Amino acid sequence: MSLGFKISGRIGKPVAEVFDAVVNPTKLSGYFTTIGGASAPLVAGTTVTWWKAVPVEVDEVIADKRIVMRWDGSGPDVRPPYKTRIEMNFEPLDDGGTFVTIVETGWYEDEAGRKSSYGNCEGWSHMLACMKAYLEYGINLREGFYPSEMRGELPTSERK
Repeated sequence: MSLGFKISGRIGKPVAEVFDAVVNPTKLSGYFTTIGGASAPLVAGTTVTWWKAVPVEVDEVIADKRIVMRWDGSGPDVRPPYKTRIEMNFEPLDDGGTFVTIVETGWYEDEAGRKSSYGNCEGWSHMLACMKAYLEYGINLREGFYPSEMRGELPTSERK
C-alpha cells in the first residue's frame, strides 16, 4: 500500500484555457513555478524541469482532459529513490468553467513518505488556488507568499 491524496476545485475559465495554463511553461511560470520557471511545455514522453531543479517526467497528455507525470517522491536520504505519480484531470462544466482534480500517489508508507505527501498536498492545493487567481483575476498569489521565495529559493514543500 502507498500513500496519496486528491484535491480539486473549480476555475471559472474554459477547459482549453485552464489546460493551457498547466502545459504552457510561460503561463505556469506566472503563477506556480515562479522561481526558475518551467523549462518546456508538457509533452508526453519528455522530461521538463520546474524551478530549475525538479525534473518532471511527462507520461501522458490528452489535450483539455488529462496530464500524467512522475517526479521524485523520495528525499535524498531514501534509498532506493522512487517516483510518485501525478494525474491532473480537467472537466468542462456547464457554466463554462473547469473542474480540476489533482491526484498524487506512490509514497512509501513510512514517516518520510507521510511528511512528503503532506507537503505536496499543500503545494498542489496552493497551485490550484494560485491558478484560479491568475486565470480569473490576473493576480499572482505566489509572489511573496513563501519567505524562501523572497530570497529566490524553492518553498520547502517543493524541494525534492
